[in-house]
Amino acid sequence: MTIKKAVTLGAFSWVLSGCGSALTVLQDDADVARDMRKQKTYCQSISRIYSGLAYDFCVLNAPPDPSGYLVPFVLLDLPLSGAFDTVVLPYTIYRQVTEGHLSIYWRKGDY
Repeated sequence: MTIKKAVTLGAFSWVLSGCGSALTVLQDDADVARDMRKQKTYCQSISRIYSGLAYDFCVLNAPPDPSGYLVPFVLLDLPLSGAFDTVVLPYTIYRQVTEGHLSIYWRKGDY
């Protein structure tokens, strides 16, 4: 593998790991809820349909990031999440119908 391919693959995986859609579609619900609680978002639940965009808007609506680095990455992620959410739309519609909204806060019995 060449250096260029390794750097490209590393950059792609780094971007995908921060992508709101990848986080909400590919991760377990409890992990997504934990991440959103850690960022202190004001969202109580998000729809599974276009969940990446909802995740990004919840992060933007959270208290300001003291480092100031989060907002540019979220703004960059918005169009990427929109595209990825559109691609996985049949899957997320199915999950929305069968499982409902993704809850952010602990429910009784989740401990």
